[in-house]
Amino acid sequence: MNTDVTLAVTDWIDATFEQDVAGGLAAFNRARLGSSHQRDLAVSLYRDDDFLGGLAGYTAWDWLFVKWLWIREDARGSGLGARALQAAENEARKRGCRAAWLDTVNPAARALYARCGYETFGEIADFHAGHARYFMQKRF
Repeated sequence: MNTDVTLAVTDWIDATFEQDVAGGLAAFNRARLGSSHQRDLAVSLYRDDDFLGGLAGYTAWDWLFVKWLWIREDARGSGLGARALQAAENEARKRGCRAAWLDTVNPAARALYARCGYETFGEIADFHAGHARYFMQKRF
């Protein structure tokens, strides 16, 4: 054990710290996997000038990762979530992606993703307060 190392735990992430850790990890991964070619991907949904929701994610290593998909409550049930997901998948295919993955704690979102062809590949049964967290993927 190295006793001359200082260890600090904080409740904030300094920009320099984040750059150093992210840069170090990116260099490590690039040496093993090659460049990720990571690019952000966003899908916005509007009715005229009225924002209804959207999807945020990114593509990297030939995969689409969906970080967030949200549709305003009064616009749900009209197929907008599926449309946003399809648009993101189409763009991911154009970028050379072969699959997508996401995670959710929302049972309604899980059902939407399943209807759109996503399959559960992992689950944390009691993620928080009795709710499960599901990890899902779809191969293109």
